Amino acid sequence: MSAGISLHLLAYLFDPAEPALAAALRELRTSRVGRAETMVRMLEADDVGVTWEQVSALAGGTVGRPHVAQALVAAGRVATVGDAFTPEWIGTGGRYWADKVELDVVDAVRLVTGAGGVAVFAHPAAVKRGRTVGDDVVRVMAEAGLAGLEVDHVDHDEPARQRLRRLADELGLLATGSSDYHGTNKTVRLGEHLTDETAYEAIVARATGAQVVTA
Repeated sequence: MSAGISLHLLAYLFDPAEPALAAALRELRTSRVGRAETMVRMLEADDVGVTWEQVSALAGGTVGRPHVAQALVAAGRVATVGDAFTPEWIGTGGRYWADKVELDVVDAVRLVTGAGGVAVFAHPAAVKRGRTVGDDVVRVMAEAGLAGLEVDHVDHDEPARQRLRRLADELGLLATGSSDYHGTNKTVRLGEHLTDETAYEAIVARATGAQVVTA
């Protein structure tokens, strides 16, 4: 569907116990851990100073590529987490890169909606991250049940945001926002970009898999 382009899908208020989605998530988690371990074993073979024990401790749970990057920072091999995501290290296709199991995006949208969730395409125009898909792919995703596009994002300039808003209007999709905050792994601030209250209320209203918990 996406011609080898990795896409990020946001899933809001789904039922985590729904059998089809739960099975797919288990497979993805298992692949994620195996992929991280493969990367670490390659790093260990080159005596980089990163071990599986260190990476596991940093994760404190399911291990992923960001934890390998954190270990590279701790080992003094790179200055920041972002510097680890390069061809020299664990960037896509890089020296210590390993493939992972990935869902087709249309299948992912259907799984999320089938579990009562609301699916939103994350940072669809983030060209800084690599190749992006065309509007034709977004249209197919919309036909499969996609509910929205993440428009207000740090990696979208104003022209990109305007184009995405027009596309969302054309397809009847919600326009959302997000800081894409990842703790100290990124310089972006928590709450730097927000979802409009109207769009938030629409997400809550559409969801049937879970409810919002308020204080």
